[in-house]
Amino acid sequence: MAGWFELSKSSDDQYRFVLKAGNAEIILTSQMYSKRAAAEGGIRSVQANSSSDANYERKTASNDKLFFNLKAANHQVIGSSQMYASEASRETGINSVKTNGSSTTVKDMTA
Repeated sequence: MAGWFELSKSSDDQYRFVLKAGNAEIILTSQMYSKRAAAEGGIRSVQANSSSDANYERKTASNDKLFFNLKAANHQVIGSSQMYASEASRETGINSVKTNGSSTTVKDMTA
């Protein structure tokens, strides 16, 4: 099964999206957006930018866990991953975003 995006709304009326792999695991989480249209633009940005390895910023958190950010052409962070224990796991996560990021399926969870 292919991956998909889920668009949701928080209790304080902010929007965010997650990208899920075919197994329903969250592989990328966006920032919070004040407008729905901005969150939808973020999804389009993932679709456009997820295939290029140059758009992934590999990072290490202060607790030595590994993660990555997906960046747009303007170098703005579009979304961030979960924390990983190994570089191999982080690379698997990046490959999953590359595979699923072009999905056109958006599940609207805001209703």
